[in-house]
This record gives sequence, C-alpha cells and structure tokens, in this order.
Amino acid sequence: MRQVMKIYIHTDLEGISGIGAMEMIDRESPSFKLSAARLIADVNAAAAGAFEGGASFVTVLDSHGGGGNIDPAQLDPRVDFDKKENGLWWGKLDDSYAGTFFIGAHAMAGTMNGFLDHTQNSVRWYNYIVNGRRMGELAQWAMVAAHFKVPLLMVSGDEAACAEARNFFGAVECAAVKRGIGRNRAELMDTEAALTLIRETARKAASLAGRGSLFTPILPMEVRLELCRGDYCDDIARQPGVERIDARTVRKVCNSYLDCLF
Repeated sequence: MRQVMKIYIHTDLEGISGIGAMEMIDRESPSFKLSAARLIADVNAAAAGAFEGGASFVTVLDSHGGGGNIDPAQLDPRVDFDKKENGLWWGKLDDSYAGTFFIGAHAMAGTMNGFLDHTQNSVRWYNYIVNGRRMGELAQWAMVAAHFKVPLLMVSGDEAACAEARNFFGAVECAAVKRGIGRNRAELMDTEAALTLIRETARKAASLAGRGSLFTPILPMEVRLELCRGDYCDDIARQPGVERIDARTVRKVCNSYLDCLF
C-alpha cells in the first residue's frame, strides 16, 4: 500500500509571479483581479509539482490579508482548501504533514531590494527579533511548522525572499520568480517560465519529505517587537505577558512557537 504523503502550502501575495508593482496587491486596484489569478496559477503549479514529487494529499491556505484572495473553485481539483474553520491562523496544519511550502513569499522588513519587504504590518512593525536575531514571516511560518514537526521544504518569491530562506533554512528549495528594484517595483520573470520553475522546484522539494530540517530557535524564546511609533505600542503592551521596554519596543517570553506573534 502506498504511504500517504501530505504537503501543506502556505501562501502570501507579494512574492507571486507576475506581480511587479505595489498597487497590484491593493484589493481596490483594477489590477488586483490579475494578481489573484497569478496566485491561483502559482499555487496550482506548486501543487502539481508536489504531486509529481510523490505527494498524495496537498492542502492550501489562503493567508494574505486574512484570506479572500483564492477562489477555491479555480484550484486544482485534487487540492484540499483550508477554510480555517478552527479559527487558527495556521489552519489545519498538524503533524500529519510531511512538509510545507511557502508560495509567494516576501523578505523581512528592512531588506535591501526586497519587493514589498515587511514583517506582518508594513506601517506599524519595524523589527521582529527572536532570541536576538531579526526575522520575518518566513521564519514565523517555519517556527509554527516546527511545532508540529513539519519542515519547510520550499519557498517561492522574489530573489530577496529566496536569499533569506537559504540563510535561515539551508537546503530549502527556492524558486525566485522576480527581482526587486528598490521596494515598490520588481523585474519579472516570464510568467510561463515562472510556473515551470515553481512546478519543478515543488517536485524537488516534495522528494525531500522526511529529510528536511526543522527551524527551532531555543525555547523558551524571547520575542521583541520594535514598532515605528510609540502609539503603535500602546495596545500591544496591554496584552497579557507582554512587557514594554521603551516607547517603541515590547517583549515577551514564549514557551511555544505557536505564540510567536503579538
């Protein structure tokens, strides 16, 4: 009997192929419909590659801006769409998955030539620091996955996001589908070539299932958040277990990777 191998695909929008301008991720922009279509195309390419690499079950989570970017009817019919019915931001990810992909990733806040670089909130958050090391959303997702013993096997996004992934996770498979020119513009790969690259990278990544490394900062871990203005700290500082360090900085100590956000 064939062993079931499950892959969980986490998505964002900034690092999707064919998206090269800041306004394209604005839901009110006429070009947002194109961006949503590109998201579906990248996700379907990654899912196809995962199946070719040996996956028997693929789940997709629509994560950008709280969701609402993916029309499930346009997904590969073999794909399970995670509706986050449990209310958790990591959806139904659990230890039954052999690996996770991050499709459409962007680099952490403050990355030179990182297309639309930010960490969680581009207006409010400045630096997110775990055990003294600056991190971004890639590391956050990898930590949550590590809680469930699920390795991050693949990243697609701009060149800066892929460089960040290699720096943090070593042997992760990466598909760089564009190059940032400053922060708000990107030089794009041909869209069909990008889909081919994503599919092939996903195929290679799926073959690593069971052999990938977990991203596991030492627990308990100190998480510091430096915000852009003092008033952005006010509400966060009132959360249980959060200590205010100065006008723009808060910290907390976490015993679980699932508590990595504020």
